[in-house]
Amino acid sequence: MSKVIPGRFTAQMEGSFVVFIIGMRVNKLWAIHKWLPVFKAMNPMIQELYRNPDLGFLDASFHVSWRGVTLIQYWKSFEQLERYARKGAVHLEAWRNFNQKVGTSGVVGIYHETYLVPEGQYECLYNNMPVFGLAKAGSHVSATGKKETASGRLGGDGEPAVPTPPNP
Repeated sequence: MSKVIPGRFTAQMEGSFVVFIIGMRVNKLWAIHKWLPVFKAMNPMIQELYRNPDLGFLDASFHVSWRGVTLIQYWKSFEQLERYARKGAVHLEAWRNFNQKVGTSGVVGIYHETYLVPEGQYECLYNNMPVFGLAKAGSHVSATGKKETASGRLGGDGEPAVPTPPNP
């Protein structure tokens, strides 16, 4: 389990970046022979990405529900994400297998969403949390001064509506 860091923190990213959300949904629970291979294909892809930082992948977090799994990924650029999708050995094999073995049968759903985030056009807050999400993909910094409020983190002004306790 990750160490909880007391206090208020935010993330800092240099330049623009990409948030990529990808996942699968089990539509027919009894068809385990169809959805289990889709589920099992995810970890080898993530391992390939972590082993090859030059691909542009920054970090990911898994979110599991009883019906499926979602990964939130952070990438340096859309071009690098697309290059991996089209040329990544492990991804291409999983994509081909899905199309051949599941296709449009409706047994397993897959989805993805891609967000291109321009520099400075994001804000986040982590209070009494382990280093998580965008702060793990970028830099974990104290949410003080200009970074104390959401509007401040987005480059605006604004005083806190509620006094902020000091970081330990």
